[in-house]
Amino acid sequence: MSYLLDPNCYMYRDPKSIMGNTESVVVQKRLARFRPEERPVVEGVFNRLQSGTGGTSGAQEKTAPGKTLTLEMLQSSMASLAPDSMIKRVYQCMCSIDPGLAAPAASGKTSISAVSGVGREQLVIFLADILRGTAEERAPLVMAMSQRGAGAATVVSCEQVAEFLQDLISAVVQILVHRGRLQGWKPERMGDGSLGVKLLAEQMCSELKPLDQGGCNVSCLEDWIFRVSQVSLYLEMLVAEGLNVSLSGRPAPTLVPPCRETAWKELRCMLDLPTLMFLAPQLPDSYSAPWRLVFSTQLHGESFTRMMAGLIKCGPTVLLIKDTKGNVFGGFASHAWEIRPQFQGDSRCFLFTVFPRLRVYTATGYNQHFMYLNQNQQTMPNGLGMGGQHGYFGLWLDSDFGHGHSRARPKCTTYGSPQLSGEEDFTLDSVEVWAVGKPPEPEEGEEGEGKKSILDVDPEVQAMIEMAGKTLHSQGLREPEEDQDQ
Repeated sequence: MSYLLDPNCYMYRDPKSIMGNTESVVVQKRLARFRPEERPVVEGVFNRLQSGTGGTSGAQEKTAPGKTLTLEMLQSSMASLAPDSMIKRVYQCMCSIDPGLAAPAASGKTSISAVSGVGREQLVIFLADILRGTAEERAPLVMAMSQRGAGAATVVSCEQVAEFLQDLISAVVQILVHRGRLQGWKPERMGDGSLGVKLLAEQMCSELKPLDQGGCNVSCLEDWIFRVSQVSLYLEMLVAEGLNVSLSGRPAPTLVPPCRETAWKELRCMLDLPTLMFLAPQLPDSYSAPWRLVFSTQLHGESFTRMMAGLIKCGPTVLLIKDTKGNVFGGFASHAWEIRPQFQGDSRCFLFTVFPRLRVYTATGYNQHFMYLNQNQQTMPNGLGMGGQHGYFGLWLDSDFGHGHSRARPKCTTYGSPQLSGEEDFTLDSVEVWAVGKPPEPEEGEEGEGKKSILDVDPEVQAMIEMAGKTLHSQGLREPEEDQDQ
């Protein structure tokens, strides 16, 4: 039985005429993507799922032609690692693959193979395209996993893709927790993970370029998968972990950075795992040091001087702010902060929002007003700023620590960011500062900690020297006195 549905659809063939033909050209081409020692592992997945065993042995035993995998078999393997809705999506996708054409059926009708289950060849093609495929090969699989029941199979809505992504991200988070790959993070002491899943899915979906009439066809999904690397990364992790496919030379991806020196017992962190999965890859590749919490209003109180003490000595940092309207936002500082009347930092700095949307805003090149930090001066602004200009920062925390602003009409000149806070002039709810890089080495001949300088006595002199372009080797590396604003 063979028939064509329409010019844009894939052709069906009777899978019973193909099942068991493990020498088909399509399957052999797929298996050729794997190393010789990996092929028995890939071929052995079918037998393991049928037998319900969790090992990764090769294909020692061939099942009789016509035997297939059921949804229950897949659920038995993946139940602890993915929500049931995601497992059903995977099964639906496997069933839609025509082994003769090696592409999911693009019809709103139920595939013949969905009745009889998933055959060996369908599984091998699915594994090869997810684990070693191109964006072109993965796009039809994502199309099949995004569909819900009957409907237009050549186009899926952005909402359907977002629902698929929520299931996929939830599965990845579940894998991190179940496999013990949290790297020191404590989800029970972090933010709302379910909200983080929705925000990350929305962010990834925002990169879609739907058709003029709305919705996404296979070409739209292919372009999206090519540009948004997390889609393939998360799919590979789900399949490799969920089906226990251990391939040589492919270690499990590290989706969250290590976390060290954090007082979890006293902390309720503003970050959640999906947000962390989004923010960490935005940092430059060289920033691989463990994240360390160096300031939190929850732990250290509302003290600008105490916050500066945490900022100044710890190298690159991520600043996280929540205002009283519920908006969560912040910035990445590529350099250790210094108290000085001049802008500092470089184009690796960026601003971001977490709620109500997850977004990153990088340097535009318009100016170099990346970072600013000052205190106890009469002629210059006192506080912490990123982007824009004095009195009109993209992100500003006043030294009184209760207030700040985010001004962008229409956008911040330095980062191209919109207003980050709920209101242009906002009131602080809470702040966290995370050190994310190696602390800077002290300069040779630097003043010892606690020693006083004439600059400590007269900050106005310090400002004039800085503005004249002179270098202050001693400034910026001393910890401010704790009691200055207590």
